[in-house]
Amino acid sequence: MSEAISPAELKALIDQTYKVEEEYVALRQSYDYLQSTIEQVIEFLPNAIWIVEKDGTIFLQNSQAKSLSSLFETLRFGEEDYEVHFEERSYLIKSVHHNEKHLFSATDITEQKRKENLATMGQMAAHLSHEIRNPVGSIALLASTLIKRVIPENRPIVEEIQKSLYRIERIIKATLMFSKGVSAQKNRLHWNQIREALMSAIGYYSYAKNIEFVFPQEDFELFGDLDLLTMLFSNFVFNAIDAIELDEEDEGKIEILHSQEGSFHLFEVYDSGIAIENKKWLFEAFKSTKERGNGLGLVLAKNIVESHGGEIGVCEGERKGFRFTLSF
Repeated sequence: MSEAISPAELKALIDQTYKVEEEYVALRQSYDYLQSTIEQVIEFLPNAIWIVEKDGTIFLQNSQAKSLSSLFETLRFGEEDYEVHFEERSYLIKSVHHNEKHLFSATDITEQKRKENLATMGQMAAHLSHEIRNPVGSIALLASTLIKRVIPENRPIVEEIQKSLYRIERIIKATLMFSKGVSAQKNRLHWNQIREALMSAIGYYSYAKNIEFVFPQEDFELFGDLDLLTMLFSNFVFNAIDAIELDEEDEGKIEILHSQEGSFHLFEVYDSGIAIENKKWLFEAFKSTKERGNGLGLVLAKNIVESHGGEIGVCEGERKGFRFTLSF
């Protein structure tokens, strides 16, 4: 027979049981607190975090990771650092293995990659523009000399050459401005100065349809860079001309409206041409839905507006157009 347990021993055993239970509860609370702390920490991280078991099941993840559940399915075990392109976004994936668990992080580097690509494309475009500028200048000089000597019947041909050269010069100027950045040299000026320069620029632009141009007739004072503001309005008008040229109608209309909004000039530019195809590309460099576009016109327009303390956007309503502000 086994020896009977004395009351003292039974009490000691019960006390030990309670002690073990208390230690277990304390350990469990400590574990829960630690896990809660880890969850809070990874939740505040800007990138997606997954902690994965050896069998591939998710042990812990933050809300960023939950929103990228489809991306998780593409993660590769055994590779530490690599980039993936997923659903039109670029991600840097980092992986660490510790205590039979894998930690994955996914950082969205789309904007960084875009800036790197734009910088590379800008440098290449600027180099080509410098190479093209000299021969174009020579052709323009020869064309201006030729138009004085050519017989009247051939004059339209030389004028078309000059218009084509004007377009090339605009592309070169826009490319170099994009690569160097927009720097506004502001002075007091009048709308009439911009309107006259704009009408002169339209005279060099080729189009076949009958287009009505409606610009503000009243003169008012602005504070800005005349060359940049002329380029700003020219870009909008030329885009509108191209849209009208692609429209089925035989004629079109381009209208610029002006008003004051607090301490800003408000301009709205409307046209009767085809609708905007892809709004998300509007202010993206080197992306254009037009055959005649180089993808820099609206990008530079945005930069010029911002350099004059304003904002730019698409008009929301029945009429197709853009609106932007310029500070006084």
